[in-house]
Amino acid sequence: MFRSLLVANRGEIAVRILRCCRELGIESVAVYSDADADMPHVRLADRAVRLGPAAPAESYLDARRLLEAAGSSGAEAIHPGYGFLAENAAFARAVRAAGLAFVGPTPEAIEAMGDKMAARRTAAANGIPIVPGSEPESRLDALAAQAYGIGFPILVKAAGGGGGRGMRRVEEPSQLGAALAAASREAEAAFGDGRVYLERALDRPRHVEVQVLADRHGNALHLFERECSLQRRFQKIVEEAPAPNLEPATRTALTDAAVRLARAVEYEGAGSVEYLLHDGHWYFLEMNTRLQVEHPVTEMICGVDLVRAQIEIAAGLPLAFRQEDLEIQGSAIEARVCAEDPSRGFVPSPGLLAEFSLPAGPGIRCDAGVVTGSRIPPEYDAMIAKVIAHDHDREAALARLRRALEETAVVGVASNLGHLLDLLEDDEVRAGRLDTQLVQRKLDAAAASSSEGLPPELVAVALFAARRLAPAPAGDGSEAPTPSPWTSLPGWRGGGVRS
Repeated sequence: MFRSLLVANRGEIAVRILRCCRELGIESVAVYSDADADMPHVRLADRAVRLGPAAPAESYLDARRLLEAAGSSGAEAIHPGYGFLAENAAFARAVRAAGLAFVGPTPEAIEAMGDKMAARRTAAANGIPIVPGSEPESRLDALAAQAYGIGFPILVKAAGGGGGRGMRRVEEPSQLGAALAAASREAEAAFGDGRVYLERALDRPRHVEVQVLADRHGNALHLFERECSLQRRFQKIVEEAPAPNLEPATRTALTDAAVRLARAVEYEGAGSVEYLLHDGHWYFLEMNTRLQVEHPVTEMICGVDLVRAQIEIAAGLPLAFRQEDLEIQGSAIEARVCAEDPSRGFVPSPGLLAEFSLPAGPGIRCDAGVVTGSRIPPEYDAMIAKVIAHDHDREAALARLRRALEETAVVGVASNLGHLLDLLEDDEVRAGRLDTQLVQRKLDAAAASSSEGLPPELVAVALFAARRLAPAPAGDGSEAPTPSPWTSLPGWRGGGVRS
């Protein structure tokens, strides 16, 4: 096992990995930008090394600075987390060239699967169906010429990354030029690769992914599937495992194909094979050659520590369990808590967290990268925490997650807590009738109905003012102190108001 490991990331995933290092007796090294100097992951590590200014290109995306930090701290391995350089084959190769272990797949596997088009070709060669599309291009005019053969609506997607970055849906030809340019710019900024490709857009598909683990000794297995259909602008919001209303035969087909694909590229470590399900058919979408944001739901239904498994595989150890040892245990659902303002189109809401309180209780797990007093910087992703609930079945897990989110407080910045609660109470969500366009349909319907009445923010202000003017009497005859709106007003959440 490694004596020392550097975590080349920030926020909740850095905290997650650092805690695992502590359990394994590995000395941990955190890195930070100037914007993150006081963040919890810096304090949690045994050592911390400054990278540079807040801009990602000058800190978390700077491979040279990360390798220098590893060298100066004596780290033997680097865990990239997710995002930033996690799926960058050149970085993985540079880590190995420096004599360090990369906690992730080989550079060759990243190139085979991390490049979306290479992954599509590999999938097709192994008998896995793919959605019709184009090859990647940096010449946008060449892509535009191919769009008509694929048909509209169409998706523009980044070739060198995922997570919804560099992705645009195009309904008609007149929108294509602007969408191609915007997607290419976003892909270049997020992944350092401006190439994009085209893929036919399916109407109301489900997004289901399979977690795989493989070691360098020829062992490969799956840890069942996750449902990731609840998305807004291609960004996942709520994820769960196992997927609801999934036929056993479909589950078997998806998991078998995922393991077959991992073996085909001699995969090592943790990865996720993503699929679209549409009209009784399923199609390979892409493979994420890293740990997923939503990995906790898989951990909770399987009883497996995926980060520990990643580190052990990178250290050369074989998998500690076999496929037959794994079974689905209940249901787990995760909600991403973000510092963003739903009333303003979900724009990020950076600022000082005046209060941040997470729930507890049976079956509740919270992964967070901030605490009360943290300053949310504008340079990075808006997600500040994940709240995960596990119970014996899906209905019970949903109820547990709703309760947990009602106990969560985010004060000082706007948050999506109200939006998450509304989503979990939706009839289609509760019934497991999910697709990737469901969230947007609900938002569009809510916007149409709210335009006919008072904004919910004004209603909340009026309620609070009324309570201030008429305080309830205290038991000793004196006036009771004015109650806090964070705890006393029905429907109020620290980051906004539930509709």
